[in-house]
Amino acid sequence: MTINEWAWIIHQNAVEHGWWDEERSFGDIVALCHSELSEALEEYRSGRQMVYMGEAGKPEGIAVELADCMIRILDYLAHEDIDVESVMAMKHEYNTTRPYRHGGKAL
Repeated sequence: MTINEWAWIIHQNAVEHGWWDEERSFGDIVALCHSELSEALEEYRSGRQMVYMGEAGKPEGIAVELADCMIRILDYLAHEDIDVESVMAMKHEYNTTRPYRHGGKAL
């Protein structure tokens, strides 16, 4: 399955489950992505595994929270009718031309 196909399926699921009944602002989308990243950090700080099964068989863990962030991003990009694969390819191609650590940026 392509990334664009994943984005469309993810977006359809979000629509079917009511997450787009009301339009959300770009700030709301960014905040939701940030919350998923914060949850990943909390999983890491708690020393939990990358993936484990929580209550009622719910997937949990660092990788799951990072995937949740990706799901939110793909949902939004599909909502905006963006060709994710083209944008990723364009950005990656540009990144290959950048100097080591973008010319001296610290970690």
